[in-house]
Amino acid sequence: MTAQVEFHYDFGSPNCYLAHKVIPDIEKRTGVKFAYFPILLGGVFKLTNNSSPIVQYADIPLKMDYMRVESRRFIEDHALTKFRMNPNFPVNTVQMMRGAIVAGDEGYVDQYVDAMFNAMWEDKLKMDDPEVIIGALDRAGLKGKHILKRTQEQAIKDKLIANTNKSVERGCFGAPMFFVGNEMFFGKDRLEAVEREIVKQS
Repeated sequence: MTAQVEFHYDFGSPNCYLAHKVIPDIEKRTGVKFAYFPILLGGVFKLTNNSSPIVQYADIPLKMDYMRVESRRFIEDHALTKFRMNPNFPVNTVQMMRGAIVAGDEGYVDQYVDAMFNAMWEDKLKMDDPEVIIGALDRAGLKGKHILKRTQEQAIKDKLIANTNKSVERGCFGAPMFFVGNEMFFGKDRLEAVEREIVKQS
């Protein structure tokens, strides 16, 4: 029996980007493909009375300093040299996340996810600007205007809301969140535990 693995993500999270870049190595080692599950992190925070670390720890500078060290270590450990902190952070990701629903509907999730994560966390683009999103998608060989147009369809909007609600119902309170079967793991630093659980369930 092959483990069923889900990655609940939002393009606005740098930790989701970092996890995304490490996932392919885990897939190669285990032979198990991660299913990417787009959610709206702002919606998760609202539903769970949570907030982003930059808000939570704004008055705890030592905690913020340690989190930066932790991220630097992760980046160095995995040689993620292309990562750049986006000066526009935080951004409203609703259009990008709706676009992920469109990509899933039309069958090019992998290409879309790479394009959006790279635009946000390598190219440092202002990814809450529709024209910037279109440009990034076009450069990736996707139909930017078509995708952005479809993000306004009610069915696409409803699907993202449903995904977010379903994620919270399963226990999600932030991202990156991973589910291996019914086992839940939070954060990029839990990826080793995720891999162990995949092996255990496979």
